[in-house]
Amino acid sequence: MRQAVGSTQAGMLELDFAQLSDTGRERDHNEDFLGYVQPETAEEARSRGWILALADGVGGQDAGEIASHAAVEHVLAGFRAARPGEPLTALLPRLVRSANQHVYELGRSSSPGGTSMASTFVACALRYDRAVVAHAGDSRCYLIRERQAALLTRDHTLANEQARMGLLSAKGAAGSSNSHILSRSLGTDLFLNVDLSEHQILPDDVIVLCCDGLYHSVDGSEIAAVAGDGRELKAAARILIALANERDGSDNISVQLARIRSVERVGMYRGRLYKIR
Repeated sequence: MRQAVGSTQAGMLELDFAQLSDTGRERDHNEDFLGYVQPETAEEARSRGWILALADGVGGQDAGEIASHAAVEHVLAGFRAARPGEPLTALLPRLVRSANQHVYELGRSSSPGGTSMASTFVACALRYDRAVVAHAGDSRCYLIRERQAALLTRDHTLANEQARMGLLSAKGAAGSSNSHILSRSLGTDLFLNVDLSEHQILPDDVIVLCCDGLYHSVDGSEIAAVAGDGRELKAAARILIALANERDGSDNISVQLARIRSVERVGMYRGRLYKIR
C-alpha cells in the first residue's frame, strides 16, 4: 500500500490532498502509479499550480508497471520544467503526448524484438480557479460538488465507443465483454489523441482521480458520499480502498483526492489575466 498526503497555502489557491494505492486482494504486484507536483511558493502557485497524475499499466507484470511509472514521471518532470505561465490547456496535452511517445519508444527499445507496453493515464492540473483534465484510457476524473459526482472523463473502451455509436445501450456497454478492452492508451501507438477539458472549481469541491479497480465496485455516488462529506482525505482514501477490496479486490486500486479550500478568481482581457473580486 502506497500513500501520500499534502496541502498548500501558496497564493490563494489552497487545497488539501491525499493519495493511496493498493495491490488488491488477488494481485501480487501493483501496475498502478500515481504522483503529483505541489507548488512551494505563492509565485509557483500562480505561474505553475498543482498537477495530479494517475496511470494504470497494461501489458503484463513488468511492462505494465514500467509503462505507468514512466508515463507519470515523464509528465511530472515536464510540468516542473515548463515555462512559467504557460496555459494549462496547451501544456497538459503537450506533456501527455510527449509521455505517450516516451512509453512507446521505451517499449520498442526494451528488447531486441520490442515489448508491447501501455498504460491508461489521467491528469488534472489546477491553477487559480480552473482545473484542466487530460486523459487517455479508462482511468477517471470526477468533480464532487455538494456531494454530487460529475464524471469529467470518458472511458476509452471498445464497449463505450460502441455505445457512443448507438450499437449498445449504456447498460449493455457496462456488461459487455469489451468493457475492459481499451480503445486508446499511452504507448500503444506513436501518436495519441488526448481528451482535454477545462472546469471552474469552487471552494469545497473535491477532485477525484481513480483507476477502474475502484470505480468498477464503488460507483460515483458512493465516492461522492465518502469524499464529499468533509472528512479527512486520508481517511476517505482508506475507506474507498477498503470498500473496493471488500466488494471485489481483483485488481489494483488507486485514488487521488484534492479538496479545494479556496481559489483565486481570475478573468482574461486581451490575453492578460486579472483578478475578480
